[in-house]
Amino acid sequence: MEKKIVLDSGFEFDFSKLLGEGLVEEKEIESISEKIKQAHEAIEVMRKDCFIKGHLSKDGEPEKVCFAKLPYITNNGINTPQRIKALKDWGESLRYNFDAVISLGIGGSFLGNKVIFDIMGGEFWNYKTPEERDGRPEYYFSGNNLDPHRTTDLLKTLTLKAEQKVKHTGKKFKIMLVVISKSGSTIETMANFFVIKEYLENKNELFEVDVTAITDLREDEKETILHKIAKANEWQMFSVPDGVGGRFSIFSEVGLSTGVVLGFDIEKFLEGARDMDQACKSADVYKNPALMNAVLKFLASENHGRDIEVMMPYADYLKSMSEWYIQLLAESLGKKYNRKGEVVYYGRTPIVAVGTTDMHAQTQQHQEGKLDKVVQFIEIRNWKNDIEIHNPYKEFEKLEALDGIMMSEALNAALESNAEALISEGRYSAKFVLPELNEYYLGQLLYLLALTVAYEGELADVDAFNQPGVEAYKKLLGPKLKEIKQRKNR
Repeated sequence: MEKKIVLDSGFEFDFSKLLGEGLVEEKEIESISEKIKQAHEAIEVMRKDCFIKGHLSKDGEPEKVCFAKLPYITNNGINTPQRIKALKDWGESLRYNFDAVISLGIGGSFLGNKVIFDIMGGEFWNYKTPEERDGRPEYYFSGNNLDPHRTTDLLKTLTLKAEQKVKHTGKKFKIMLVVISKSGSTIETMANFFVIKEYLENKNELFEVDVTAITDLREDEKETILHKIAKANEWQMFSVPDGVGGRFSIFSEVGLSTGVVLGFDIEKFLEGARDMDQACKSADVYKNPALMNAVLKFLASENHGRDIEVMMPYADYLKSMSEWYIQLLAESLGKKYNRKGEVVYYGRTPIVAVGTTDMHAQTQQHQEGKLDKVVQFIEIRNWKNDIEIHNPYKEFEKLEALDGIMMSEALNAALESNAEALISEGRYSAKFVLPELNEYYLGQLLYLLALTVAYEGELADVDAFNQPGVEAYKKLLGPKLKEIKQRKNR
């Protein structure tokens, strides 16, 4: 049996170093065949009806789970043709019209957007000229922490840019603030929004400011604070859709908003997710990559004590994808109780790593530390930009191996060396292979990971769509902030 699943798109899930003798064994998969069948059936119901057994909102009310609807652009869906057009039109309206966008959000409202920014823009986006960016604005993130130092640095940087523009053109520096919060009461996001908006408006000789709000758009008795504010100020608004948790919102207007600003092909991204969803409808675990991924990680954890997962893409610009995955895995599966109310303390600890960087930092622990890890590699097969290495110091034999090979060839050889070294010591790993790093294959990868945690939640009998542990600290933080204000007002 070939221990990999290859989709028609060329996307691969290679689990040859996770399934086999001395690893997770086929008989273990057979032993939970009924549980696998039930998990698949439960996710089929979720796809059709947005229903997950026993799932309640943070308010204790039944709540839909609709992320599986997001890849499909339909008139009666969440991402309708009209909403996609409105997003794209908004993104185009910023070209050659705004100097910068500041995206303010936390959790999935930051992490998903950062993934798209890194893939489409990258580290040096804001150093490019407007012409090199095809008229698209600079892009900054805030609202994902309460750090006054970084916020001050951001404002100083924007001020310097504005002063230069006013001096050389006589025109103000135009900034679009994109504030993302379903409720409008997210402390980190709203605090940064208040600080930044006030600062920019107080320097109206330098800045021109506009705001776009992405929030829950309902207008009933549960209308959100941010929706009320946005409506009163006539800001452009987009939707945080009902039934879509933040960690899944990259496929909604929340994440797509960053894409349309940068020229990211959001329809190709959703097409990739859609094709992955279709590929994962098979009940055969050996043909369904998300189901197989969930089953193997579940068994590795429960039967073999591998309860740490290292997400290790071999690509610098996929580090933020690993950070997005950390939230996805931790919030979805890190649960004290199962659905019966029994204490289970389920879940794996996720860790960010990047190859080859962390081969010189973490690999010692992966290779010789405790036998408690699964390393999940991501390989890019064909790079859009590649560089041939030339060795000018041919008198040194140790450097000769580099001469005449491509950087990507060296990178992927390092991945294979790492995987082979790990398996030689009984260390578990698996690999996703993307034919290219583009919108389509990114959509395939991220959707597979989202669907995987849905399947694993069913296997473990935990609610993969709530986050009671997050709500616990929030209940304590609000009163503490009120105490601070009371003390200051005495």
